[in-house]
Parts: sequence; structure tokens; C-alpha cells
Amino acid sequence: MNHRIFQPKRLFSVFVLSVVTSLSSCAPVGNPSTANPKAITPLKAVFINPHKAGTYEHFKANPSYPKTSNVYKNTSLLAKTNSSNSKVIIDISQQRAYLMNSGQVAMDYPVSTGTSKHPTPTGSFRITEKIVDKRSNLYGTILDANGKTVKSGADSRKDKVPEGGKFQGASMAHWMRLTDDGIGMHKGRVPRYPASHGCIRTPGSVVPTVFAKVRTGTSVTIR
Repeated sequence: MNHRIFQPKRLFSVFVLSVVTSLSSCAPVGNPSTANPKAITPLKAVFINPHKAGTYEHFKANPSYPKTSNVYKNTSLLAKTNSSNSKVIIDISQQRAYLMNSGQVAMDYPVSTGTSKHPTPTGSFRITEKIVDKRSNLYGTILDANGKTVKSGADSRKDKVPEGGKFQGASMAHWMRLTDDGIGMHKGRVPRYPASHGCIRTPGSVVPTVFAKVRTGTSVTIR
């Protein structure tokens, strides 16, 4: 009589092989190729400013600079800045201006200079006139006899004024003239791009300070 010999090792091997085969037939959990892309949250880089808060280096290192509308003030230096030691630098490419005191930045603020059709001239200038309340002789609004706006953004040299109406020049408060043909620094709308007819528009929150810190004869560099 032949008797079968029980082989436990062989049966165990068959069982293990069966389990392994079964597992390998299933899609692996978390396989990137089968995962829902919307369920994956990409990591975002976090900017860490390496400079001390409150310093000019910290202000300029911010990723939003120079497009920010924020203003930097060195309060202690600004307090010492006056018409005898001040200078202004206008940077067209940055659309920023700097009120300087002995080579140091007392204030860094946004400006809007001339468009490509009306570019702001570059070079060295001096303030030749200061007027607190000034209106443009060239650009403004045409009103009819009833005081209603006929045309905004009008040019007094080209646009006609209706009978009984008038031309109202655009406000250019805290005017600081730089050229004989009407280029200067003054209060105005300051988008973060060139938008003026050649003048240097300065925010209303800043221009009174600049006006107070300069005088006729103060150097202004436009680059």
C-alpha cells in the first residue's frame, strides 16, 4: 500500500505564493498615476525676509517692491530733512521716487510718470516754482454753460469750449515746477505704471511732505 507523505513546507509555500499573487493583482494604494490630481495639494514657497523689520533693506526686499503703493519713511532722518539738505530722485523704470538727505533715503514713495506719447524728460533739474493750489493750463475738463461736463481729459489747445462754457484745468496741487514747458511734480492719481502727460504724479498722502521739505532751487534728478 502506498501512503502519501504529508509535506507541510510545500503547502506553506503554495499558500504564501497564492497570497503574494493575489496582492500583486490589486492596484497599489496611493499610486501617483491613479491618484486624483485635485486631491494633491502642492507646496507653496514662503518668502522669509532676511532683513530686520522696519529697515529700508527689509522694505525693498519684499517681493511686491517696487510695484507696491506702500511708502517707506525713515522717521528720524525725515525729521532732520529740510530745504537745505534735501534732494529728490525720480526713477522712471521703478516708478518710484526718493526724498534724499545727504545721500540717504528719507522717504521712498510711488509715482506715476509720463506715457510713451508724453514721456517724462530725464536729466538734472531744479525746482523753479512752488504753488500749493495749482491748475493745469493745458489739460482738464470742458464744462457747458450749466456747469455740466462736456469732455474730460480735454486739451485746451485742441478742444473747443461751447458758448457760455469754460475750460477747467486739472488740479495739480502742491505744484513743483521743473521745466519751462510745464513739467513738474504734483498731487495726482498714481497707478503703478506711467500714466501722466509728462509730470511726476505723487500720492496725496505724500506730496505735502515732499513740498515742505524742498524749496526753489532744490535738485531733482530724473533717470
